[in-house]
Amino acid sequence: MNKRVLLIGGFNRTKPLAVSLIKKGYRVTAINKNTDDCNSLAEIDKLIVFNGDGSKPFILEDANAYNADVAIALTEQDDDNLVICELCKKKFNIKKTVALISDPHKTEFFYRMGIDSVVCAITAIAGIIEQHAFLDEIATLIPAGNRCIKIAQVPISQTAPAAGKKLWELNLPKEVIIGCVLRGDTSMVPRGDTRILSGDVVILISLDEHETAAVRELTGR
Repeated sequence: MNKRVLLIGGFNRTKPLAVSLIKKGYRVTAINKNTDDCNSLAEIDKLIVFNGDGSKPFILEDANAYNADVAIALTEQDDDNLVICELCKKKFNIKKTVALISDPHKTEFFYRMGIDSVVCAITAIAGIIEQHAFLDEIATLIPAGNRCIKIAQVPISQTAPAAGKKLWELNLPKEVIIGCVLRGDTSMVPRGDTRILSGDVVILISLDEHETAAVRELTGR
């Protein structure tokens, strides 16, 4: 595999994502302009860390952006994430770019600017990355106080109990959220009346201890 992923900005988002990607065999580099955050990120085995502003071309060059396959902009500022992805795409020729945004109204504009994937929360990144064939599969833990939130993808087979049902018909634990449904080449944010079909891949978001019950309800296993 040995694909190279560049994570720019963020910290709470970057840390669990970096750990997950490294476990999957990806070569991951993180850029962060906060020195303390960099010191903490540097404790992650095999993660390469650069201290600097990822919206600056010379910082991206120092981080060897020319050799990256995927760039994910995770800063708190939507405009910074746009600039970062634009630089990565146009100056460093990175094939796939992902921008995290807080304002969903900017989504269409970001796409028009050439960003490959635009997401409004870290929980959706797993589905978007999978859709664009960045990963074969992804599951990660995100700290939530003293517990962890689990993100996992669940394929729905023809014989799965969830196949053909609407979300409101499923008896999922109340602590569980269906964050995204991947259907062929498209992804959707589901509503209560969204029907799960055979062949879908469901992005499941749950507290770690509720994942097993949720998967059993969806797949029967």
